[in-house]
Amino acid sequence: MADAKICGLSRAEDIAACVEAGARFVGFVFYPPSPRSVTVTGAAALAVEVPPGIAKVGLFVDPTDDEIDAVTAIVPLDFIQVHKVSDRERLGAIRARAGLPLIAAQPVGTAADVDEGIALAGVADMLLFDAKPAQDATLPGGNGVVFDWRLLANRRIPVPWMLAGGLRPDNVARSVMLTGARMVDVSSGVESSPGVKDADAIRAFVAAAR
Repeated sequence: MADAKICGLSRAEDIAACVEAGARFVGFVFYPPSPRSVTVTGAAALAVEVPPGIAKVGLFVDPTDDEIDAVTAIVPLDFIQVHKVSDRERLGAIRARAGLPLIAAQPVGTAADVDEGIALAGVADMLLFDAKPAQDATLPGGNGVVFDWRLLANRRIPVPWMLAGGLRPDNVARSVMLTGARMVDVSSGVESSPGVKDADAIRAFVAAAR
């Protein structure tokens, strides 16, 4: 059984679908190249629709201090999720500046990549193991790519962690079985088109994760 995080939300109806389905986390993307990106004011309006008990996560890609400040001043987040930063000192600085628990995203293609992610435990409150994108990919995540889940099997990971990367309603149960993940993260796997979430797919994903 795994709790579900639905990432890349941009519409009030998407929030409603997540709430109805029983998702435990919702994610807002603050990265303009992504088709799932939202503005700061847009995210603030969506955050009002999220009831207590569901954690709001802000996703950033190698953010500047100004980018962090602009969001955290207005959007009531519960976590900050950071991609493309592997330096412990910088991650610690981001965490301190945001004043929020930090989820460090680790791209995975090999066992060594898993080790690199585990090394971030401590400075990161939570880890997210995602599929390593192709070299020509423009996005660090949300690409619908799966990695070898067996790389996470029986690993001792000293902080809570999420599994991401190419998860869908039809494969998430198997991913949980193979990895032992207690939390799973999906974006493109519950969309009808890039950036457009599908309520039926969200319900199916959360049910399958459980």
